[in-house]
Amino acid sequence: MTISEQPATLRERKKLRTRQALIDTAVTLFGERGFDSTPLDALLEQVEVSRRTFFRNFRSKEDVALAAVKQLWDVYLDVFDGIEKSGPLADVFLSGMLTTLERMDEDWYRRFPLTLRLIADSPALDGHTLRHCAEVQAEIARRLDGQDRLELRLLIEFFVAAWRCALDEWLPDCTPGELPAILRRVCSTMNSALSLEA
Repeated sequence: MTISEQPATLRERKKLRTRQALIDTAVTLFGERGFDSTPLDALLEQVEVSRRTFFRNFRSKEDVALAAVKQLWDVYLDVFDGIEKSGPLADVFLSGMLTTLERMDEDWYRRFPLTLRLIADSPALDGHTLRHCAEVQAEIARRLDGQDRLELRLLIEFFVAAWRCALDEWLPDCTPGELPAILRRVCSTMNSALSLEA
């Protein structure tokens, strides 16, 4: 969780514990057995919850597997709404992600690399991630001005590409404190990358 306060009621805390158990077990189980070859029932059996309980928390097997990715972008959109939007928009995007990374807790930093490896090994998860990313990009554009301007779409695409490159650089060791510095470095090389000659 990125929020320090625990839910107020016992029922809410129990629901949160169940959700967290599903997320943690899913990442571990899918990592061991493979996402595509592990049925949802295997996850439900391990966590000892019913299908009904699962679907109260998640829409699909992909949804639980990608919880860390979705959490990141949910927090990013919240941060983005609250930050000052002045100066170059590329700097605003970067600042938003750096603030987002500060808000992620140890548990997220433990699960996120495992999730990225799951995505790399599963075409189904990769496709689901690309769809989710496209939805987030459209939401960022909508929150800025609601217009489908080519320049804005390109800038968002460039930022997401920089983020992916930063993750590629980070993935071998996955040291939490290094990800912000890697992202800064990748973003700072964007201009020189755009002026590369054949």
